[in-house]
Amino acid sequence: MNAINSSGWKPEMGSGEPGGAATFTGNRALMLDEALIFEIGSTETTGVDFADSAAPTSDDRLGNLARSAPIGLPGLSEPETVRHYTRLSRQNYAIDLGLFPLGSCTMKHNPRLNERMARLPGFADIHPLQPIDTVQGALALIHQLQHWLVTLTGMDSVAMSPKAGAHGELCGILAIRAALEARGDVRQVILVPESAHGTNPATAAFAGYRVEDIPATEEGRVNLEALKARLGPDVAGVMITNPNTCGLFERDLCEISDAVHAAGGFVYCDGANFNAIVGRVRPGDLGVDAMHINLHKTFSTPHGGGGPGSGPVVFSKALTPFAPLPFVEKSGDHYVLVEEETAQDHHASAFGRMVAFHGQMGMFTRALSYILSHGADGLRQVAEDAVLNANYVLRSLNSVLDAPFGASGPCMHEALFSDDNLADGFSTLDVAKGLIDEGYHPMTVYFPLVVHGAMLVEPTETESKAALDQFIGALRSVAERAKAGDAALKSAPHFAPRRRLDETLAARKPVLAWKDPQLAQAAE
Repeated sequence: MNAINSSGWKPEMGSGEPGGAATFTGNRALMLDEALIFEIGSTETTGVDFADSAAPTSDDRLGNLARSAPIGLPGLSEPETVRHYTRLSRQNYAIDLGLFPLGSCTMKHNPRLNERMARLPGFADIHPLQPIDTVQGALALIHQLQHWLVTLTGMDSVAMSPKAGAHGELCGILAIRAALEARGDVRQVILVPESAHGTNPATAAFAGYRVEDIPATEEGRVNLEALKARLGPDVAGVMITNPNTCGLFERDLCEISDAVHAAGGFVYCDGANFNAIVGRVRPGDLGVDAMHINLHKTFSTPHGGGGPGSGPVVFSKALTPFAPLPFVEKSGDHYVLVEEETAQDHHASAFGRMVAFHGQMGMFTRALSYILSHGADGLRQVAEDAVLNANYVLRSLNSVLDAPFGASGPCMHEALFSDDNLADGFSTLDVAKGLIDEGYHPMTVYFPLVVHGAMLVEPTETESKAALDQFIGALRSVAERAKAGDAALKSAPHFAPRRRLDETLAARKPVLAWKDPQLAQAAE
């Protein structure tokens, strides 16, 4: 509604809006302006009563660790505490609120069935040091998930212990190094295409390799001839993302693999985008030697938050002997956890282990629940729907936003745009901030680096056409404003709890500790 009352105030105008009246509280209806917890409570009070404590004595067990000054934490009652964190939670965008368009990250819905399975006592309450006989069900689940991952990728084996995608990359590169060392072949270089994920060169460098870039073609794929020309006895392998970060399938991967193998190297595939091809393409058939799988991207386990990630790594037959411990194996009707290598078995060449224990049981349970609830045909449809949704977004917006690889044919699971056709002085950042006013978390911006002002959108397979149409309409509206030179867009967002911030300064000089303004002023 656009009704205006007698004072000239519009309901849609928020605090600080041009022509709008500021509210007394700083709130805009239910968009609450929440203060810092230090500004709510008083450091002079607590939510409970404590008796005065005696001064520490010489035989006090705290020694020099006893507090000598007030701790400085605010004292809040229970209602104040609960309200503070509940209000903060309302300012956090989530997949349960709406479409989360982050490209490359695959922010899809996590089915509640998977969450319920992960909370079953036999999975949620077990301990990694329990006797093997008491966790046979958990090991059976891991073993079944291993089977699915190997089958879906067409590989020979899988290491379940890596905790994340980048951790999985390191696992694969260390297996490659172990295989080269076993044959007495010292190589120093890992080739990384421009269209690969940014963690790829970081992982190779961390493992001690020198990283060299391979350029992309004008259509956004690996330059095959440039890669072939660089292969030689010093190249340990190539790290390639497929589908790549431009949202395109690397259709020359078989030829790339053949060339790398002929030169004595190995092929590492970043499998973060496996959700675009699961059930349709097996990486093992493309000549891949090692590939990590982000369970959160393809198999719908929780993503982010510094929590329990999982990045299993599948291996070719050539690298299987060098894969890390531990492994879950079945011996008759019994499941065993192989944690030590012996000279007599097929684990004799394992390069070691990635973590203290086996992995994240909760993630394994969620992933297998997702796989079993979909089945083979359902997983195939996951890829088909993800690709369909991304192409719907691409073709719906390429008339208003520049699509640098739009002429290269269909994209895979994500649509890539640039800011090349916006009005002078307007950029990707303005579009992203404008989307916040529309009620969306912005898409991934300025990545991949091969595209100027990149805007990478991944709708995922879990979004309906109605949800996509609403997002497309919002992004189209903001893009048209940027093309028309709408000055108001330069100061967006206008309807968020905070206006546009200096993000560069915040990243380089973050203020991580609260200081009482009165004490700070007194100190000056």
